[in-house]
Amino acid sequence: MSDRQSHITPDLFAFMTELAENNDREWFKAHQSRYEEVVREPLRAFIRDLESPLESISPHVVADDRKSGGSLFRIHRDTRFSKDKSPYKTFAGVQFRHEAGKDAHAPGYYLHLDPGNVFVGAGCWRPARESLESIRDAITEDPDRWVEARDAVADAGFAFEGDSLKRPPRGYPPDHPQIDDLKRKDFIAVRHLSDEVVFDPDFVTAFAGMCSDAAPLMRFLTSAIGVRW
Repeated sequence: MSDRQSHITPDLFAFMTELAENNDREWFKAHQSRYEEVVREPLRAFIRDLESPLESISPHVVADDRKSGGSLFRIHRDTRFSKDKSPYKTFAGVQFRHEAGKDAHAPGYYLHLDPGNVFVGAGCWRPARESLESIRDAITEDPDRWVEARDAVADAGFAFEGDSLKRPPRGYPPDHPQIDDLKRKDFIAVRHLSDEVVFDPDFVTAFAGMCSDAAPLMRFLTSAIGVRW
Protein backbone atom coordinates (compact mmCIF):
# COMPACT_ATOMS: atom_id res chain seq x y z
CA MET A 1 0.00 0.00 0.00
CA SER A 2 1.36 3.36 -1.01
CA ASP A 3 1.02 6.59 0.93
CA ARG A 4 -0.29 8.26 -2.21
CA GLN A 5 -3.88 9.43 -2.38
CA SER A 6 -6.27 7.36 -4.43
CA HIS A 7 -7.55 8.84 -7.68
CA ILE A 8 -10.85 6.99 -7.43
CA THR A 9 -12.78 7.26 -4.19
CA PRO A 10 -16.20 6.26 -2.84
CA ASP A 11 -17.20 9.88 -3.53
CA LEU A 12 -17.19 9.11 -7.26
CA PHE A 13 -19.63 6.23 -6.80
CA ALA A 14 -21.77 8.28 -4.42
CA PHE A 15 -22.06 10.99 -7.06
CA MET A 16 -23.02 8.49 -9.75
CA THR A 17 -25.62 6.87 -7.49
CA GLU A 18 -27.22 10.24 -6.78
CA LEU A 19 -27.07 11.19 -10.45
CA ALA A 20 -28.96 8.01 -11.31
CA GLU A 21 -31.70 9.13 -8.91
CA ASN A 22 -31.71 12.73 -10.22
CA ASN A 23 -30.86 12.43 -13.89
CA ASP A 24 -31.86 15.87 -15.09
CA ARG A 25 -30.04 19.01 -16.16
CA GLU A 26 -31.18 21.13 -13.25
CA TRP A 27 -29.74 18.72 -10.68
CA PHE A 28 -26.49 18.29 -12.58
CA LYS A 29 -26.04 22.02 -12.99
CA ALA A 30 -26.43 22.47 -9.24
CA HIS A 31 -23.85 19.72 -8.59
CA GLN A 32 -21.46 20.31 -11.49
CA SER A 33 -18.65 21.55 -9.27
CA ARG A 34 -18.93 18.33 -7.28
CA TYR A 35 -18.73 16.31 -10.51
CA GLU A 36 -15.56 18.14 -11.44
CA GLU A 37 -14.08 17.63 -7.96
CA VAL A 38 -14.77 13.92 -7.40
CA VAL A 39 -15.09 12.55 -10.95
CA ARG A 40 -13.55 14.54 -13.77
CA GLU A 41 -10.38 15.96 -12.22
CA PRO A 42 -9.35 12.79 -10.32
CA LEU A 43 -9.81 10.75 -13.50
CA ARG A 44 -7.80 13.24 -15.53
CA ALA A 45 -5.00 12.78 -12.98
CA PHE A 46 -5.42 8.99 -13.28
CA ILE A 47 -5.03 9.31 -17.05
CA ARG A 48 -1.88 11.41 -16.69
CA ASP A 49 -0.34 8.92 -14.27
CA LEU A 50 -0.93 6.09 -16.74
CA GLU A 51 0.86 7.74 -19.63
CA SER A 52 4.27 6.30 -18.78
CA PRO A 53 3.11 2.79 -17.74
CA LEU A 54 1.06 2.41 -20.90
CA GLU A 55 3.91 3.66 -23.08
CA SER A 56 6.03 0.81 -21.70
CA ILE A 57 3.38 -1.64 -22.95
CA SER A 58 2.92 0.03 -26.32
CA PRO A 59 4.05 3.49 -27.47
CA HIS A 60 0.94 3.61 -29.66
CA VAL A 61 -1.63 3.56 -26.83
CA VAL A 62 -2.72 7.10 -25.98
CA ALA A 63 -3.41 8.57 -22.53
CA ASP A 64 -5.10 11.91 -23.24
CA ASP A 65 -6.21 13.97 -20.23
CA ARG A 66 -8.17 16.62 -22.12
CA LYS A 67 -11.47 17.63 -20.54
CA SER A 68 -13.26 16.86 -23.78
CA GLY A 69 -12.32 14.58 -26.65
CA GLY A 70 -9.62 12.67 -24.78
CA SER A 71 -9.50 9.41 -22.83
CA LEU A 72 -12.28 10.40 -20.43
CA PHE A 73 -15.73 9.69 -21.83
CA ARG A 74 -18.11 12.61 -21.78
CA ILE A 75 -20.81 12.50 -19.10
CA HIS A 76 -23.52 13.55 -21.56
CA ARG A 77 -25.48 10.79 -23.27
CA ASP A 78 -26.22 10.79 -26.99
CA THR A 79 -30.00 10.58 -26.88
CA ARG A 80 -30.71 11.22 -30.56
CA PHE A 81 -31.65 7.63 -31.36
CA SER A 82 -32.68 6.46 -27.89
CA LYS A 83 -36.09 6.23 -26.28
CA ASP A 84 -34.36 6.97 -22.99
CA LYS A 85 -33.85 10.73 -22.97
CA SER A 86 -31.96 10.85 -19.66
CA PRO A 87 -29.27 13.43 -20.35
CA TYR A 88 -26.37 11.94 -18.36
CA LYS A 89 -24.47 8.69 -18.07
CA THR A 90 -24.55 7.22 -14.57
CA PHE A 91 -21.07 5.76 -14.84
CA ALA A 92 -17.60 7.03 -15.65
CA GLY A 93 -15.65 5.54 -18.52
CA VAL A 94 -12.01 5.92 -19.50
CA GLN A 95 -10.59 4.56 -22.75
CA PHE A 96 -6.94 4.45 -23.69
CA ARG A 97 -7.21 3.82 -27.41
CA HIS A 98 -4.71 3.17 -30.13
CA GLU A 99 -3.34 6.29 -31.76
CA ALA A 100 -4.80 5.22 -35.11
CA GLY A 101 -8.33 5.20 -33.70
CA LYS A 102 -10.71 8.15 -33.72
CA ASP A 103 -13.52 6.82 -31.52
CA ALA A 104 -14.63 4.14 -29.05
CA HIS A 105 -14.51 1.45 -31.77
CA ALA A 106 -10.72 1.59 -31.97
CA PRO A 107 -8.53 -1.04 -30.28
CA GLY A 108 -7.86 0.05 -26.73
CA TYR A 109 -8.06 -0.46 -23.00
CA TYR A 110 -11.11 0.59 -21.02
CA LEU A 111 -12.04 1.23 -17.39
CA HIS A 112 -15.73 1.23 -16.46
CA LEU A 113 -16.69 2.79 -13.13
CA ASP A 114 -20.30 2.08 -12.22
CA PRO A 115 -21.39 1.32 -8.64
CA GLY A 116 -21.54 -2.45 -8.43
CA ASN A 117 -20.31 -2.91 -12.01
CA VAL A 118 -16.62 -2.13 -12.29
CA PHE A 119 -14.52 -3.74 -14.98
CA VAL A 120 -11.42 -3.45 -17.14
CA GLY A 121 -11.75 -4.16 -20.84
CA ALA A 122 -9.33 -4.69 -23.69
CA GLY A 123 -9.81 -5.12 -27.42
CA CYS A 124 -12.20 -3.80 -30.07
CA TRP A 125 -15.82 -2.94 -29.36
CA ARG A 126 -18.03 -3.05 -32.45
CA PRO A 127 -15.16 -2.69 -34.94
CA ALA A 128 -16.07 -1.28 -38.34
CA ARG A 129 -16.93 -3.82 -41.01
CA GLU A 130 -13.53 -3.67 -42.71
CA SER A 131 -11.69 -4.12 -39.42
CA LEU A 132 -14.02 -6.91 -38.33
CA GLU A 133 -13.39 -8.80 -41.54
CA SER A 134 -9.64 -8.29 -41.15
CA ILE A 135 -9.79 -9.77 -37.63
CA ARG A 136 -11.79 -12.75 -38.85
CA ASP A 137 -9.35 -13.25 -41.72
CA ALA A 138 -6.43 -13.21 -39.29
CA ILE A 139 -8.11 -15.86 -37.12
CA THR A 140 -8.79 -18.01 -40.18
CA GLU A 141 -5.26 -17.67 -41.52
CA ASP A 142 -3.43 -18.26 -38.23
CA PRO A 143 -5.76 -19.93 -35.72
CA ASP A 144 -2.91 -21.07 -33.49
CA ARG A 145 -1.72 -17.51 -32.98
CA TRP A 146 -5.27 -16.43 -32.19
CA VAL A 147 -5.79 -19.24 -29.67
CA GLU A 148 -2.51 -18.36 -27.98
CA ALA A 149 -3.60 -14.71 -27.57
CA ARG A 150 -7.13 -15.61 -26.52
CA ASP A 151 -5.98 -18.14 -23.94
CA ALA A 152 -3.33 -15.80 -22.54
CA VAL A 153 -5.92 -13.20 -21.56
CA ALA A 154 -8.24 -15.91 -20.23
CA ASP A 155 -5.44 -17.18 -18.00
CA ALA A 156 -5.07 -13.60 -16.69
CA GLY A 157 -8.69 -13.53 -15.50
CA PHE A 158 -10.35 -11.94 -18.53
CA ALA A 159 -13.45 -13.32 -20.23
CA PHE A 160 -14.77 -12.46 -23.67
CA GLU A 161 -18.06 -10.57 -23.70
CA GLY A 162 -20.17 -8.84 -26.32
CA ASP A 163 -22.44 -9.76 -29.19
CA SER A 164 -22.09 -12.60 -31.66
CA LEU A 165 -23.84 -13.71 -34.82
CA LYS A 166 -26.27 -16.61 -34.51
CA ARG A 167 -24.90 -18.15 -37.70
CA PRO A 168 -21.39 -18.33 -39.16
CA PRO A 169 -20.44 -15.14 -41.01
CA ARG A 170 -20.76 -15.31 -44.78
CA GLY A 171 -17.57 -16.35 -46.51
CA TYR A 172 -16.04 -18.20 -43.57
CA PRO A 173 -15.99 -22.00 -43.17
CA PRO A 174 -18.78 -23.07 -40.79
CA ASP A 175 -16.68 -26.02 -39.62
CA HIS A 176 -13.67 -23.87 -38.69
CA PRO A 177 -12.32 -24.92 -35.25
CA GLN A 178 -12.65 -21.34 -34.01
CA ILE A 179 -16.09 -20.72 -35.50
CA ASP A 180 -17.44 -19.36 -32.20
CA ASP A 181 -14.77 -16.66 -32.28
CA LEU A 182 -15.41 -15.94 -35.95
CA LYS A 183 -19.05 -15.24 -35.06
CA ARG A 184 -18.06 -12.45 -32.71
CA LYS A 185 -19.12 -8.89 -33.48
CA ASP A 186 -17.16 -7.61 -30.47
CA PHE A 187 -13.62 -8.63 -29.64
CA ILE A 188 -13.60 -7.47 -26.05
CA ALA A 189 -12.05 -9.26 -23.09
CA VAL A 190 -13.32 -8.09 -19.70
CA ARG A 191 -12.14 -8.52 -16.13
CA HIS A 192 -14.69 -7.60 -13.48
CA LEU A 193 -13.51 -6.02 -10.23
CA SER A 194 -15.00 -5.15 -6.88
CA ASP A 195 -15.67 -1.47 -6.23
CA GLU A 196 -13.11 -1.49 -3.43
CA VAL A 197 -10.23 -2.51 -5.69
CA VAL A 198 -10.23 0.83 -7.50
CA PHE A 199 -9.98 2.78 -4.23
CA ASP A 200 -6.44 1.51 -3.66
CA PRO A 201 -3.87 4.31 -4.11
CA ASP A 202 -1.82 1.85 -6.18
CA PHE A 203 -4.66 1.08 -8.57
CA VAL A 204 -2.73 2.86 -11.34
CA THR A 205 -0.10 0.13 -11.06
CA ALA A 206 -2.73 -2.60 -10.88
CA PHE A 207 -4.56 -1.27 -13.92
CA ALA A 208 -1.33 -1.05 -15.92
CA GLY A 209 -0.60 -4.64 -14.93
CA MET A 210 -3.97 -5.77 -16.25
CA CYS A 211 -3.31 -3.89 -19.49
CA SER A 212 -0.01 -5.74 -19.79
CA ASP A 213 -1.82 -9.05 -19.18
CA ALA A 214 -4.19 -8.22 -22.06
CA ALA A 215 -1.41 -7.13 -24.42
CA PRO A 216 -1.38 -10.44 -26.39
CA LEU A 217 -4.97 -9.77 -27.48
CA MET A 218 -4.19 -6.17 -28.36
CA ARG A 219 -1.13 -7.24 -30.32
CA PHE A 220 -3.18 -9.73 -32.33
CA LEU A 221 -5.98 -7.26 -33.08
CA THR A 222 -3.74 -4.37 -34.08
CA SER A 223 -1.70 -6.65 -36.32
CA ALA A 224 -4.90 -7.96 -37.90
CA ILE A 225 -6.15 -4.48 -38.82
CA GLY A 226 -2.72 -3.31 -39.96
CA VAL A 227 -1.62 -0.82 -37.31
CA ARG A 228 1.56 -0.84 -35.26
CA TRP A 229 1.76 -2.23 -31.75
